[in-house]
Amino acid sequence: MSQKLLLDAAALDIILHRLACQLVENHTTFENTALVGLQPRGGFLLNRLAQILNTNYKIKNLKTGLLDITFYRDDFRRNEEPLKANSTEIDFLVENKRVVIVDDVLYTGRSIRAALTALQSFGRPDTIELLTLIDRRFSRHLPIQPDYNGRQVDAINNQKVKVLWKENGGEDAVYLIKNEDQ
Repeated sequence: MSQKLLLDAAALDIILHRLACQLVENHTTFENTALVGLQPRGGFLLNRLAQILNTNYKIKNLKTGLLDITFYRDDFRRNEEPLKANSTEIDFLVENKRVVIVDDVLYTGRSIRAALTALQSFGRPDTIELLTLIDRRFSRHLPIQPDYNGRQVDAINNQKVKVLWKENGGEDAVYLIKNEDQ
């Protein structure tokens, strides 16, 4: 197995600040906006963006939540072992709000489709946007595209994009990993 560094901590920080700036441009005060991170990995991205929005742009009362999509996925019954769900932490209704779904890697689009279905349990949003750190554009199974995108990566099927956060993996980095066996 080989790996290539796509983004180091400095490049990742620049992208996070750019994404936060784009959100501010489109949502200004965020009074009718909610950011919802997909569990588990979208939560790390959401927390970083919320920190930048609070610190650099003085956005107060930012509505954020975490959404678990485990049992909304179309492949959850295909596993041999029982799945363990993450927690959903949304303490607001999304009814008539502008919702931004936040996830680390957009691959086939199936997770986002599941998120759209799961989000309906919390009301009917006015609009839904998608923010991703990495867009693997050549592997889409569904016609889903991000509104905000950190970086596009041209990865083929035997390659995996791995996003590491210092809160979870000890470093801030994005790697392209190639399995040599395939």
